[in-house]
Order: sequence, then C-alpha cells, then structure tokens
Amino acid sequence: MTSPADPHAGGGAVEQQKRLKLLAVTACPTGIAHTYMAAEKLQQAAEAAGIDMKVETQGSIGAENVLTDNDVKDADGIIIAADKDVDRSRFAGKRVLSVGVSEGISHPERLIEQVRSAPVHGAGGGGGSAEPPSSSGGGGKERSVAYKALMNGVSYMIPFVVVGGLLIAISLSLGGHTDPKGGLVIPDGSFWMHVNQIGVIGFTLMVPILSGYIAYAIGDRPALVPGMIGGWIANTGDLYDSKAGAGFIGAIVTGFLAGYLVVWIKKVKVPKFAQPIMPIIVIPIVATTSLGLFFIYVIGKPISWVFEHLTSWLSGMTGTSAILLGAILGLMIAFDMGGPVNKTAFLFGAGLIATGNQTVMGMCAAAIPVMPLGQGLSTLIRKRLYSEQERETGLAALFMGCFGISEGAIPFAAARPAQVIPANMLGGAVAGAIAGMAGVKDAVPHGGPIVAVLGAVGGVPMFFVAVIIGSVVTALATVALVDFSERKRRGEALVSVPVGPEPALAAVGVGAGATGGAAQAAVAAAQVAAPAPEESAEPEVLSGYLTEQTVKVELDAGDKEAAIREMAGMLAGTGKVADVEELVRTALRREEQGTTGLGEEIAIPHAKTDAVTSPVVGFARSAEGIEWGSLDGTKAKLVFMISVPEAAAGDEHLRILALLSRKLMDTEFRARLQAAPDEAAILRVLAEVR
Repeated sequence: MTSPADPHAGGGAVEQQKRLKLLAVTACPTGIAHTYMAAEKLQQAAEAAGIDMKVETQGSIGAENVLTDNDVKDADGIIIAADKDVDRSRFAGKRVLSVGVSEGISHPERLIEQVRSAPVHGAGGGGGSAEPPSSSGGGGKERSVAYKALMNGVSYMIPFVVVGGLLIAISLSLGGHTDPKGGLVIPDGSFWMHVNQIGVIGFTLMVPILSGYIAYAIGDRPALVPGMIGGWIANTGDLYDSKAGAGFIGAIVTGFLAGYLVVWIKKVKVPKFAQPIMPIIVIPIVATTSLGLFFIYVIGKPISWVFEHLTSWLSGMTGTSAILLGAILGLMIAFDMGGPVNKTAFLFGAGLIATGNQTVMGMCAAAIPVMPLGQGLSTLIRKRLYSEQERETGLAALFMGCFGISEGAIPFAAARPAQVIPANMLGGAVAGAIAGMAGVKDAVPHGGPIVAVLGAVGGVPMFFVAVIIGSVVTALATVALVDFSERKRRGEALVSVPVGPEPALAAVGVGAGATGGAAQAAVAAAQVAAPAPEESAEPEVLSGYLTEQTVKVELDAGDKEAAIREMAGMLAGTGKVADVEELVRTALRREEQGTTGLGEEIAIPHAKTDAVTSPVVGFARSAEGIEWGSLDGTKAKLVFMISVPEAAAGDEHLRILALLSRKLMDTEFRARLQAAPDEAAILRVLAEVR
C-alpha cells in the first residue's frame, strides 16, 4: 500500500512521465536576504532537475507567492527551509522536509532528493499539526523547536514591553514625585495617572502574550488560549498565595506546557463527528483548565514557599557585610525582573525604609536599572549580534532603565536566557556591592537614576558609579556570551559555504560558486553587445531609483572607503543627496557593524540617513576588485549602493534588497552585468531586476 503523499506510481508511461511537483517555504528571522537567496537556489535546482516547484517566501515585507490549498493538494512533497516558525498544519498528509535556511542555499539539490522519502506530516484529531515541527531526513541543522517557539513569543511581546514601559516612564517623569511610603507617586485622577495606567495595562499583558505565542508556535491556534491564560495565572501570585507572580520565567514555563499539552491532546483519537469541535472548544477548554489548576496547585505552591523563605533568609543577613548583602540583593534583583526572587529582594529593601534603614533599599535601587541599561548598551557595542528590532528595543530599554523599569530587559532575557540572565546577575551583583560598600541610601521604594535626580538618594555620586559600572559589566558580559554562543552554533552548522548570520540589512550572501567559465562569459558579452532595438526612454530600474546617471562602468577607487566616497559623490549628482559627508559616514558606520561584501564578487553598501532626500541607488564595477571583507574571500567587482531617508527606510530597503538578492543568484545574469560595455547596456541588464 502506498502513502497518499507518495509520488504517483504505476499507470503506465503517462504516469511515469508526469513531472514531480514540489513546494517550498523559505524564511529567516530578519526576513531579508537569506529568505530570497534560498528561494532562488531551490527554484534553480528544481528547474535543472525537470521538477515543478513553487516557493513561498516569508520575508519582512510579508509572505509572497503564497501556497494555495490547490498547490498543497497537488504537491508530492514540501521543503521548509526556515530559521523561524512556519505553520505546518496546512501540509497534513504530505511529505515534509524541514531544515535551516542555510541548507536551502547550500544544498538545494540534496533537499530535493531527500524530500521524496521524507516522513508524512500527519493530522491529529483536533486539527492542525499532530506533532511539533521537527527536523527530518538529515537535511541539515535546523533551529530547535524550543528556540523558534521562544523567539515567536518574544517577537509578539516586544511591542507590549516598549509601549507599556515608555508610557510608564513618561508618566513618572512628567507627573510623578517622590514619597517615602509609595516611591514615585502620581496624583490620583490626574492626566499622568491615566497615562501610567495605560502603560501598566501594556506591562500586564506582556507576560500572557509571551506565554500565549510560545504555545501557539508549538501547538498552533488551539494552544493560544491556554498559553495566554496560563501566562496570566503565572503572573498573578494571589492565585497561589504568593506576594509575587512567577513573571516572565513562569510565562515561558506555561507557554511550553500549554503548547506540548495541546500537541498531546491532538494525538487522542476521537470519533469523526467530534473532530470539528476539537480545536475550537474541546482542546482549549481541557488544556486551559488542566494547565491552570496544575500551576495553581503544583507549581504555585513552591513559588510561594520560595518567596517566604527567601524573605526570612534575607532578614537574617542584615548584620553581615554590606558588600556581601549588596551583591546578594543585586543578584536577586537581576535574576527574574518582576518574578518572585526579584520581588523578594525589592520588598525586603522597601520594608526596611520604615525602620530607618535606607541602605538596603540603596543597594536595590542601584541594581534595578542595571539590566535594561546593560542590555541596551550591548546593542550599541556589538550591533551585528542583534536584529534591527532588537536594536530598537535596546534604545527603549536604555530609556526605561533611566526610570528604574527593569522589565525593559525582559525581551533580551526571554530570547537568550542562558546568556542574558547570568550577565544581568553579574552586573546587578557588582552594582549592589558597590552601593553597599559606599553606604548609598534610598528613601523611597523605587530605583534607577530618576530617584537620584528627584533627590531621594543619599550618596548620589557613588550611586551613579555603581549603576554605570554594573551596566558596563552587564553589557560586556552579554556581548561576550552571545558572541560565544553564536560562534559555537555556526561552528556546528553543517554547511559547505560560508553563509553566516545575516546582518540586519544585508542584501545577498554567498550562494553557489560561479560556473560557466569563459564560454558563458563570451555568450553573455555577445548578448549585451548585440544591437538593441531603439527605445523611447531608458529602462526603469528599481522603480527609477537607479538611472544612467547613477551607473559607473569602472570605479577609480582601490579600497572600500574610497569606493563608498566615489559612489556617494556619484549619487550626489542626482540632487537627492543633501550632505555627501554624512552619507559616507553613515555607510561606513554600517560597514563597522558587519561587512556588506557578500560574496560572489558582490558588495551592497547601504545607508539609512536623512542626508538623502529620497531613495537613490547606484551601481559601479571594478575590474581588479576591491577588498570588502566578503564571506567567501572574493573581492567586490559588482558594487551597489542603496541610500534611503530615515522616513522611507524600512520597506524600501527591504524591497530593493529582496529584488537584488533574488536576481544576483543567477550566474548568467552576473556574467552579463560584468560584460555590459557601457552605462546604457548595464541599465538594460539591470532592468531585469523586478
């Protein structure tokens, strides 16, 4: 008996000659170049093998070439080359091969061969995926299910952290004042109190959002409700007799529990008449009730016990070394940012203010801002380690840290707990120890630079020394640990070409090696040199951003900086560059984050800056090649320079980069671009980029 997912067999010569039909989905976390590079390489490999293939790309500009129900119905197999979560429920009953996006670039032929014998993706009784997505068929290293689920939750949580945190910070700074009993207080019924309450709602929602979308990535839609409600329960300590909820760590736990609980329930065989109501009624109710009661009666009790005993333990340490106590409080403050350990230390310090002991709260106050300040600083120190969204979150974290909102660091801790939490604790311990040694005092139950500015801190200079040193320690430790983790992961990846981690706005990376040799180059030269039909106007290239005025046949420059300056000067000739020097400085700063020399003799320097008044793209060639630090060691001979103003940066950068990354994977296209004799011929070749 054959599987319904098997390629059609039997039936004589007609069936034997039927072309294999495959589908593919490509996606990467930043959704820029690798998504489209993998799609193009898979398409090329399928065409060479005489196989029909349709590829859906899930990039930052949205899903393109979306697979329809009819596409899936007729497909003989599906390749998923992705480093982020992809919904597999629509592929039930089909052979599915799941690998990392780099495998789609490096070994497309191998994937096409392996998908023919890949496992069939089954559907459970509840609808959707019957099992969590997994790597299969030995098709290469894929990001783990846990990593993808965690990143899915973090990506949905970040807007709530940023909006909630900034609204709270603004309301405190403009409408708050210090109070010995309440910390920073905003008058009831005032405008700024309402702003603060809106921010608090955002912060309250961020924990269940994190939990819910972790669960969703594992168990699909039926897991969303139990994940969110479980996250709310985890963050509400009153439900299990604790003065503090479990915070974001509890949300991560409930997210994974909800996701895998739903996956398990889906495997239960139910009568056919009950299957339609399983995903919308039965599974959510059973999973939500089970998870909620489990957390309240099983997980919640130990959390309450930990809270009580930590408080008693800290009370017995008040007579010990101030440096040791400060380090311990700093470790606790930094551990879970709003969770039971953090709240224990904070309430311990706040409770001693009424007794006249303000030094313990001073230790806590110095440690509170270290996590968001340190994480924000780390995104500035080593930008290449972070996505554009993370860098933007880092700026918000810096702002929140100034107002003592430690939750600003939660997105970083949730995304990389093994690296960020130890770094946070190290910096928090240093800050707390310095504050304890210097006898810093805080008269209000709040922390961060804002309380010093408003006059609630005694020993202000040493308070700022403690905060600054602790933040720097956290930033440096984070950068070192994240960099080590990334290097280790890349070293284990089974790739034969150097497809590294994708820079936030890098356009194309290294694809297949150049092929075709001199014969192909000669054919290409003949094609571009052949007389072209007369045209009424020059072809529009990249929406008119690249024109004959921004094309140079041969660069005079011999090094990267000189090439960027020469191309910036060329772009200035369009009248769209208001400040050439600032454009050059911005492009060079981008190079410091990570090279834009992307292999295959291609470089794409780019800049987001208001030094340009509207988007403009330039292209130039270098016969000798320019050393650009490319991943494959090749010198750049084809150089594109993309410049867009800040207001138009997002979509325009992504759209242009997506178009270029697809087309530049075509070896024959690159050969014709190299062989074009003049600006007009170059434009005719580039007009194919669409």
